[in-house]
Amino acid sequence: MDDVPLRIGCAAGFSGDRTDAAAPVVDALVAGGGPAVLIFETLAERTLALAQLARRLDDDAGFEPLLAELLRPVLERCLRHRIRIVSNFGAANPQGAARRIAALARELGLPEPRIAVVAGDDLSAEACRPLLAGALKDVSDSAEVTRTMVCANAYIGAEPIADALLAGADIVVTGRVADPSLTVGPALAHFGWARNDWDRLARATMAGHLLECGAQVSGGYYADPGYKDIPDLAHVGYPIAEIDRDGHCTITKPPGTGGRIDEHTVKEQLLYEVHDPAAYLTPDVVADLRQARVVELAPNRVRLEGVRGHARPATLKVNVFREQGWLAEGEISYAGARAEARARLAGEVLRERLAPLGKLRIDLIGAGSVLGDDDGRWLAAQAPGEARDVRLRVALIHADRAEAERLPREVTALYTCGPAGGGGVRTGLRQRLSTLSCFVPRDDVPTRFSFLSPP
Repeated sequence: MDDVPLRIGCAAGFSGDRTDAAAPVVDALVAGGGPAVLIFETLAERTLALAQLARRLDDDAGFEPLLAELLRPVLERCLRHRIRIVSNFGAANPQGAARRIAALARELGLPEPRIAVVAGDDLSAEACRPLLAGALKDVSDSAEVTRTMVCANAYIGAEPIADALLAGADIVVTGRVADPSLTVGPALAHFGWARNDWDRLARATMAGHLLECGAQVSGGYYADPGYKDIPDLAHVGYPIAEIDRDGHCTITKPPGTGGRIDEHTVKEQLLYEVHDPAAYLTPDVVADLRQARVVELAPNRVRLEGVRGHARPATLKVNVFREQGWLAEGEISYAGARAEARARLAGEVLRERLAPLGKLRIDLIGAGSVLGDDDGRWLAAQAPGEARDVRLRVALIHADRAEAERLPREVTALYTCGPAGGGGVRTGLRQRLSTLSCFVPRDDVPTRFSFLSPP
């Protein structure tokens, strides 16, 4: 087992994250020397659904749209300094992402990197329909779900990533893997852990969990002015995990960057989206945080210890995406005296005129939006206020595009059809996919990797 610590830096926490975040992370990895990996976490349920829609329009699309912008500033340095890159850039089209990375390397005059593509998460093929039908058997409209299904993707784990790195990959591109697996895979390959070493896998999983949302652990999502102040948030540094041979990690960030990593920011991120601290389920392991310890070693250096692990689940989570009609949206602003009353009246006008289309979601941004509900009960229960700066937002979902297009037209008509003083109309119409989750036996989802063939 390798005793040299592994440093893993994260340069993105979601699709659309900052494209200038990677350079300081790579600077720190280079300066520190030793084995290092750069990860980009750019995939979520919403992101994957959008990627599937993009690929339906263009078979060469469907991967992370900012891939080139994220990699261009750092690709040469990573290859020169042997900093491996691991990312779920692939989304709905991992092969397309790998081809784009290879093309980028040629554009930059770099030697062709060895790019591995992980496969196995995509269960959209006709041959997988019986497997999905069995997993969805308790869903009331399961036959309709499979009929309207666009794609299905399983959350797979770290092993194919580790295998690709052990085979000499410079860059590993995945589709839907569990977010922490982007970190577990490199640790598994570097340290040579047994693949049922549950404690070490659980510790690496929680290191990955701290990294996976990028600047959240550096104070980004923690910041709350006057209550939880964070310095220089405009230049927040993205995190780096230093992982030892037993899987324990120290979280830090590049020198000179903004933000802060301390006991509080780490604890917030540690518990983020964890439904049960005794059993955090992932494809690689079940992590147990009940004995976890968070210790500040120095400014911007926090160690996580004490995580335990249990045998991984026998099933894998699958997200099934299905066609769900068209989402039509519209917004218009009202300001000044009686602005809220005018915005409410505009919403009532739209509700009456669009009643044949079904349920209309109405929000009054500035008076009631986040707390609202699709049926409008919350808003109706609130006594009209005196807000003087209100933006009306309306939305509906309809199976027929032509019918859905009526909403943008009706919102635009408010300019002159009243009420008074509306302005700043913005409308949109897009196809919608809905998501349904289920579980399938792990053994029915074989995973693998392959190297991208030279052009």
